[in-house]
Amino acid sequence: MENFRYSPKRFAQILGATAKQVGEAVGKRDGYGPEDLARARELLRRTPAPRPVRVQLFLNFKGGTGKTSLSSSYAYRLAERGHRVLMVDLDSQGHATKCLGKDGGSFTRTLRDVLIRKTPISEITVATGMPGLSLVPSNLAMSTIDLALMPLAGREFRLRKALAEVNGNYDFVIMDAPPSFGLLNLNALMAADDLVIPVLADFLSYDGLRLLFETVQGLEDDLSLQLAHIFIVVNAYNQTFKIAREALGALREHYADYALTTVVRQCTKFAQASSEGCPIFAFDPESKGAVDLEAMSNEIMTRVNAPDARAGAAGA
Repeated sequence: MENFRYSPKRFAQILGATAKQVGEAVGKRDGYGPEDLARARELLRRTPAPRPVRVQLFLNFKGGTGKTSLSSSYAYRLAERGHRVLMVDLDSQGHATKCLGKDGGSFTRTLRDVLIRKTPISEITVATGMPGLSLVPSNLAMSTIDLALMPLAGREFRLRKALAEVNGNYDFVIMDAPPSFGLLNLNALMAADDLVIPVLADFLSYDGLRLLFETVQGLEDDLSLQLAHIFIVVNAYNQTFKIAREALGALREHYADYALTTVVRQCTKFAQASSEGCPIFAFDPESKGAVDLEAMSNEIMTRVNAPDARAGAAGA
């Protein structure tokens, strides 16, 4: 990802400027790197104002929904827009770490050190190839985190406390969670402002959704969980399949308050981008997957920024 180059046209589009304005500000080139974005934003005065940190969790108890590809690319796109973003990889497989161009096995410390040994999260945070996008990496050391958390006091709130120490450093914290429920994901839910649930357009996904909503409801009652928003996004959608169209219709009917209007269409570019260790916006920003993910990001930000637009978890 470090060797990625933007075309002058794409670079100007990201900045919301014309190619002429970019050329006058930073000089005309055949291509620009991610490292040029921060300087160009400063010169063009296109840097977003700092905002109160927003913690957003990508989670589904059902595996195979593509949440890692979505979450890592979503975080990358926020950083492209000039926001200060922290990506937290909660999965011991380290796929989000890989999607951002890093080898999880090369890191000696992970979130485990933060939650168990109370290491400041800033000490294990690493830079990525995108300025403004930082990463808390993961690897197999995270695989026994639930057992390690079990006997600890305040075990449900350790991640919330760790993130509170760096709140002023970021506009967004994006967390990619494993497809399971345990103490680590409980920590993630208790730390989150928003829950993003990627699902597939099939009726089996309903079981995972039902279980997740029941879990959220239980946490509201038992631990006073307060999520500001829940977003359901249909991923890998293929409208040529009748069963997919029926499942999408049923999803929007039953979860009308939570389902995003945007769907992310089936796109092989996601898998290709992941294999190259880069988000889809760096791999192929013109692909239908990138276009849909951009629309998803815009819809989430519109709802998040809307006054009094609160979607609770009760009654799902």
